[in-house]
Amino acid sequence: MTTTTLLYLLAGVLFIIGLRGLGSPRTARRGNLIAAVGMLVAVLVTVASIIDDTGVMWWTIGAGLIIGGAIGAVFAVRVQMTGMPQLVAAFNGFGGGASALVAATEILATDGDFATETGVTVALSIAIGVVTFSGSFIAYGKLQGLITGRPMSLPGGPWFNAVLAAISLGVGIWAVWSGDPTAYWILAGVTFVLGITAVVAIGGADMPVVISLLNSFSGVAAAMAGFVIGNQALIIGGALVGAAGLILTIQMSEAMNRSLANVLFAGFGTEGAAAFDAGDRPVNRASPDDVAISLAYAQNVMVVPGYGLAVAQAQHAVRDLATALEERGINVEYAIHPVAGRMPGHMNVLLAEADVPYEQLLDLDHSNPRMANTDVVLVVGANDVVNPSARDDASSPIYGMPILEVDTARTAVVVKRSLSPGFAGIDNPLFYEESTMMLFSDAKAGLEEVIAALKEL
Repeated sequence: MTTTTLLYLLAGVLFIIGLRGLGSPRTARRGNLIAAVGMLVAVLVTVASIIDDTGVMWWTIGAGLIIGGAIGAVFAVRVQMTGMPQLVAAFNGFGGGASALVAATEILATDGDFATETGVTVALSIAIGVVTFSGSFIAYGKLQGLITGRPMSLPGGPWFNAVLAAISLGVGIWAVWSGDPTAYWILAGVTFVLGITAVVAIGGADMPVVISLLNSFSGVAAAMAGFVIGNQALIIGGALVGAAGLILTIQMSEAMNRSLANVLFAGFGTEGAAAFDAGDRPVNRASPDDVAISLAYAQNVMVVPGYGLAVAQAQHAVRDLATALEERGINVEYAIHPVAGRMPGHMNVLLAEADVPYEQLLDLDHSNPRMANTDVVLVVGANDVVNPSARDDASSPIYGMPILEVDTARTAVVVKRSLSPGFAGIDNPLFYEESTMMLFSDAKAGLEEVIAALKEL
């Protein structure tokens, strides 16, 4: 076994250990660091191999590393936590595009003269990589507000994408069978369109699942590119990303009580948008003073964060409020719904940024049994994930989706700008319950006012 192979094996082991660490918030930072070290080993070994095999100058590779590293550093420093879902979508796209480019260089170098097994991996790398590239940037546009978050209807509906997928399969078979480079370029063009049409037809409510699926695709594309160029580290890393992303996608779909096919083809959100009508139903409007009094006399408080918290960048205000309550001897915990926010783990990341203790973060299965014994549940910017219609109304488009059962608590305080619907586009009966207090405000500003009122009590 050569030194290169042993170092690639070491990188693969570090990837696996790092991925294992990402399974818990407590070990996630260490796991990320270990995986990064593994990637550094793989990159250095690959660079050394390229220079030895091709005679490429060190300064050429170094220039690419410096430019790429500088761009990454700028993004890491400047992108706000609220923009992290968009950044993840862009990274998925760049990963898929890079894999497709690896396959493209092999086509240019050999003029498509591959063994059959190599031709298959080249076609798969191009097809999956290009779909990931175009689809990820459509997801980016939806998350950034550059494209409407509503599902966009296509001629023929899902059948339009089915036809494009069938054409892609046929062109891919033609490319492998004939070895004609033109077939590979046609495959890239068709799959580029397929990536766009597949994601524009999906509503913003399903973007967390889509991002996770595209992350899986980027891993599979990388693994295929690894087979194309015979790079073991790329194969191992890509397979791990592909498998982990697929598992997460399935878990996210289950958290919404929907199949992956339903997420991809159902156009979630269209029916609900038309159904929303708040009408003149009365709500219990609360002032910051009212909320402060309710919290001050509570023994147990549960915080439910949602995307509104991220938009208002209110994670530090939530943490400050929790600290003020804990100083009064009040127990504070956080209920995290798996699809709250715009990407998997979005709320966990935001709260970790505000130094919320990991042990206070409860998942849906652990938080729901505690709701009935909770004095005050503070809902900050969440909507669909606390909507009782998912449990009680069989006609609701979100019926069957597991929710945080906030309505079973003694008092619910909802901090929200207005009665506008969430991604599902439907009204929320929780807002009109007698036990619910509505604080209409920007999340950060409203919580800061509650903190000030609490200090005066």
